[in-house]
Amino acid sequence: MYVEWASRLSGAVVWRNTPTGAGAGRVLPDGCMDLLWNDGRLLVAGPDTRAYVSADGAGAWAGVRFYPGAAPTLLGVPAHEVRDRRVALAELWSAARVRRLTARVNAAADAASGLEEVALGLAGDADPPDPLLRRVVLALDAGRTVASTADELGLGARQLHRRALHAFGYGPKTLARVLRWQRALVLARSGMPFAETAVRAGYADQAHLSRDTKELAGTTLGELLRR
Repeated sequence: MYVEWASRLSGAVVWRNTPTGAGAGRVLPDGCMDLLWNDGRLLVAGPDTRAYVSADGAGAWAGVRFYPGAAPTLLGVPAHEVRDRRVALAELWSAARVRRLTARVNAAADAASGLEEVALGLAGDADPPDPLLRRVVLALDAGRTVASTADELGLGARQLHRRALHAFGYGPKTLARVLRWQRALVLARSGMPFAETAVRAGYADQAHLSRDTKELAGTTLGELLRR
């Protein structure tokens, strides 16, 4: 069973997932990075360009999902270095530091709450996120083109691409694609017909949405909704 709730850390979401049956899980691209706990281990989930399929019987999970672009400052790793990966935190930080944090999370009333406390501590020690990154996300999520977004922010195309790679793990064109697809998922889950969903989310037509869903999720939109 999967549940999530708003974190005390601005823009973040805390979640818990306890599988109730056999079968692999499917994590969909959303432009975010997560700090994860799984069976007593701490990991980092990088930004995905395609669905991440977890192993069957992977056990209970908890996580803090950071707003797009926020995690690299907190975790001290460029997003593109962990793109499409699940990396043990011990590969990024010193073993002693990871042992201390892991012990804190494992000693908490539940792992999700422990992870949130860790995330709040990281945010307190780090510089605040660059406000320009949030403006990039908001502009692209509103359907603006990459070129108009760069102009609006006073950046050259190459400069925007370089900053996007570090913050989001991929260029602004890929981020815009992921955000558009997430908009479509919200509309489709509300019961809107797929053809109307495609148009409202910014696709050329339903076939365009179907192709993106197949490439990003590895399955059809109908199958996603059934799950």
